[in-house]
Amino acid sequence: MDATHRKTLIVSIVISLVAGFGGGFWLFQFQYFRSLPIVKTIVNQERNRPQDVDFGLFWEVWEALNDKYVDKDKLDAQDMVYGAIEGMVNTAKDPYTVFFEPVTSSKFKEEISGEFGGVGIEIGIRNEVLTVIAPLEDTPAHRAGIKAGDKILKIDSQSTEGMAIDEAVNLIRGRKGTKVVLTVISNGDKTTKDHELTRDTIKVPTIKWKLIDGHIAYIQIFSFNQNVDLLFKEAAEEILKSKADRLIVDLRNNPGGLLDAAINLAGWFLDKGAIVTSEVFGNGTQNDFRADGKGLLKIYPTVVLINGGSASASEILAGALHDNRGIKLVGEKSFGKGSVQELENFDNGSSLKVTIAKWLTPSGISISEKGIEADIEVKITEEDRAKEDFRIGDPGHDPQLDKALDLLR
Repeated sequence: MDATHRKTLIVSIVISLVAGFGGGFWLFQFQYFRSLPIVKTIVNQERNRPQDVDFGLFWEVWEALNDKYVDKDKLDAQDMVYGAIEGMVNTAKDPYTVFFEPVTSSKFKEEISGEFGGVGIEIGIRNEVLTVIAPLEDTPAHRAGIKAGDKILKIDSQSTEGMAIDEAVNLIRGRKGTKVVLTVISNGDKTTKDHELTRDTIKVPTIKWKLIDGHIAYIQIFSFNQNVDLLFKEAAEEILKSKADRLIVDLRNNPGGLLDAAINLAGWFLDKGAIVTSEVFGNGTQNDFRADGKGLLKIYPTVVLINGGSASASEILAGALHDNRGIKLVGEKSFGKGSVQELENFDNGSSLKVTIAKWLTPSGISISEKGIEADIEVKITEEDRAKEDFRIGDPGHDPQLDKALDLLR
């Protein structure tokens, strides 16, 4: 990447759009160092103005509204400008391209800092419906039984139909100890269920690993946050010193995080220089991101677990291992969040989060909206979840993990 750029790129995938882990967002972000065009005043300037657009209509409507509206005290000039900008941005019909006025922008930046209050879910838009990408382990949402793929129809009795992700986030997040009711429906169900959740401070877990059968290393990666590089290095070094001769990488319900982290982790599994992912812009320009590690974990036969809660950085890592080494993907189709958002900050504290590119796997497959198919599909059914002994990550109690173990034994 060109180190002379200066913008924040967000690869979220559910953006991440994380609502809930306390109403926050999980984002991949890294810095571009590029000078930003600053909007200091809202005036009808000619710069980059489309020749076939008459901006005079804007001012005609502005004047008519101010002259004739009955409750003039309800009109605020700055709010009118923000509303006009939001309307313009909404014409992109992209749930991940959003304008933030200063107050909302400040909250958004707080939410990507890594720790936040909420209920512990990441949300996105799927088929125009507000959908749970993944619940975080041991959070209010997870303990209530909310699952990846659940559709959120109401938030505190307010319908989510047509609701923007950021609006949903603001409704779900709140002060620790307060309650929020989510009305959800699970895939295959005909009736909805109300979940009353108590908001809490949410800390995103990162990594766990253990030996199964004394020789199969099983590592769960929960997020690609700022700590994952060091924690994965520690786990990898322990695995290399252990009796492990097989490896399972579990990316289920991992909604993503930092792009750099996904690339760095791929370097443990791939040859130096192997393409991890490609970034394709609207003008056709393509940037390739390559592995830069020693590939120390290449010695292990490996299986990767994915599901509908695997998004963004998880999909990038899974696609890289699959396309470069033919590593089998077991589980269910991933979420399909493979776009890049750039955060532009303006002088008055407002900001624009705008989709500028999409991610491709090394074989050229677009992750965005389509997701990555599992090579071996193993679904976890409602009957499985209803069993008292069902536990993700426990052999004999997790059908997807059991299948991965069968492939390696």
